[in-house]
Amino acid sequence: MKKRHVETIYFISLFTSLITFFFIVYPIFNTISLTKGSMLWVTLRDISLMHPVYLSILASTITAVVSLFLGVPLAYLLARKDFKGKGLLESIVDLPVVIPHPVAGICLLTVVSPNCWVGRLLERSGIEVVGTLTGIVMAMTFVSIPFLINAARESFENIPWRLENVSRTLGATQTQAFFTVTLPLAKKGIVNGLIMTWARAIGEFGAVIILAYHPLIAPTKIYETFLSYGLFQAIPLTTIMLIVCLGLFFLARLLTQRKRSS
Repeated sequence: MKKRHVETIYFISLFTSLITFFFIVYPIFNTISLTKGSMLWVTLRDISLMHPVYLSILASTITAVVSLFLGVPLAYLLARKDFKGKGLLESIVDLPVVIPHPVAGICLLTVVSPNCWVGRLLERSGIEVVGTLTGIVMAMTFVSIPFLINAARESFENIPWRLENVSRTLGATQTQAFFTVTLPLAKKGIVNGLIMTWARAIGEFGAVIILAYHPLIAPTKIYETFLSYGLFQAIPLTTIMLIVCLGLFFLARLLTQRKRSS
């Protein structure tokens, strides 16, 4: 009876796994299969169509770097220190995940508009946000930085505190212990968080169209093409974005796996 129960559990798990796998993978490969080679070639040669792809890659890469420098110190603080309000701060970090992204775009727009002191300060400093690369990166960072913070925090939490203490007993400062002991040990988790942050940023649409509809990034261009010309006209650019995202994602995963093996 027990054996049959176990086999039933495995059968259910296998069945639901196949459904999930089909649900995720089939739409992607079906879209790619619908792309005609001639249309793909025309799209690749069209600068007006490819520029949004280049801009998406650039903006998401900048977002990943910005998130790295802003998120890692915060993740380390949350992992290593207990203080009043820590739970609230952890909840605030996750807010961009639960807020609808057009709503996030509106919230950012209210801050950078001349009606807010932040917007007036940016204006006096000559920094333009709305309709610029800066606005795109700001929107992408807002919705994607939680992935890096949470991944880095979990990685820091898995490193025993005593390792830093040993380093300090040997004469290292807290900062030196962080860079020589903790950060190298947490690198794998941080890199995984960086990959997820980049992947989330390059696919962002809702917050970006509010804060910076122009210049067009790939998701916005695909949406615009779909509305203007229909489904099949939007497929070639969609396929190019799928190939770019999947290619870079699996390359980053492969490099991470190789570093782990070495």
